[in-house]
Amino acid sequence: MRPFSCNLAILGGGLAGGLIALALAARRPDLRVLLIEREEQLGGAHVWSFFASDIAPEHRAFVEPLVTARWQGYSVHFPGRSRDLASAYHSVTSERLDAVVRASLPAGTVLTGSEVLEATPKEVTLADGTTIAADAVIDARGASRLPHMAGGWQKFMGQTLRTAAPHGLKHPIVMDARVEQIDGYRFVYCLPFSEREVFVEDTYYADGPALDLPALRRRIADYAAHRGWRVDEVIYEETGVLPVIAQGIFDAFWKASDNGLPRAGVRAALVHPLTSYSFPDALKFAMHLAALDNPCDERLGKVSHAWAAQHWRKGRFYRMLTRMLFGAARPHERWRVLARFYGLPESLIERFYAGRSTPLDMARVLAGKPPVPVGAALASLAGRGRPLADLGAPPGSHV
Repeated sequence: MRPFSCNLAILGGGLAGGLIALALAARRPDLRVLLIEREEQLGGAHVWSFFASDIAPEHRAFVEPLVTARWQGYSVHFPGRSRDLASAYHSVTSERLDAVVRASLPAGTVLTGSEVLEATPKEVTLADGTTIAADAVIDARGASRLPHMAGGWQKFMGQTLRTAAPHGLKHPIVMDARVEQIDGYRFVYCLPFSEREVFVEDTYYADGPALDLPALRRRIADYAAHRGWRVDEVIYEETGVLPVIAQGIFDAFWKASDNGLPRAGVRAALVHPLTSYSFPDALKFAMHLAALDNPCDERLGKVSHAWAAQHWRKGRFYRMLTRMLFGAARPHERWRVLARFYGLPESLIERFYAGRSTPLDMARVLAGKPPVPVGAALASLAGRGRPLADLGAPPGSHV
């Protein structure tokens, strides 16, 4: 088929790729950007959430059109401890991302249902034979594997339930760990989207990535029944398996990239190592690219590498905590680590989720009696703790 050209080809129309496209449309409308997505809808089937404090003040107006729901405050529950926190919490759905991106980009520049067959830093070939010449290409297609890294998995199933009567939740439950501890640290997450619609997610910090979908559906139904909710309909369902990064060799990870493409999002390991939160990091990188004098020249590879390397260095403390969670805590006792964490000052918790922990914050997190055995904690830090999952291996493999 006839080739065509652009300044920047973005591979992947998920969160990272969609935000880059939006940022360039807003800040650099002079550039021709093509957003290429394999599926018919941008963003897949996802709900992304973040705390308002995760977002820099100068970026809040940019994010506002994407927000589907917002709440002032949230709750957490653990055996023997519950707490209400005042931090504002926001959610973005893939449907909203799809609508905003399509409305913001010129006609013909969002290519959905388009499988990438091959890509180099200057050219993209689609499965239908179309060839796209580009000044630059960036790969934001997500990552099922992270070679040269190890840790665990945060995996989940979420359903939006329509209840027969008002469910009674006024704000989100970010963690309800009063449930049976199965397959690692298990908690339930609830977002009240309306008086009778609530998103319920069954989540696990697990050693392996396998999802038992029938079992997860039963557990969500059991949780709803325990809350006294009669469910009229399940109107939405999503699943996910996210990497939780405990350790790795960044340079080897980066060199494992196909064809030397610049990278964004999870493909560049731009996630919070412990929480797997991706929205704040995807936004910061998108705005960084849009502020460059020329985001589409041959330096894009160096720019994306430098940004990802800096993010890796900043994540050292969070990777250490991940090693302690997965390497030192027994799977059914991991909830104690989070329960202790949520007893700390609210401002510290906000900075932790935003990846901006101060040295004093780090000292507060580590001070006092540890929620894991001291010997096991020291062994995990020395590399002698429980085996960690190889995040670059096929599902089920371990080091």
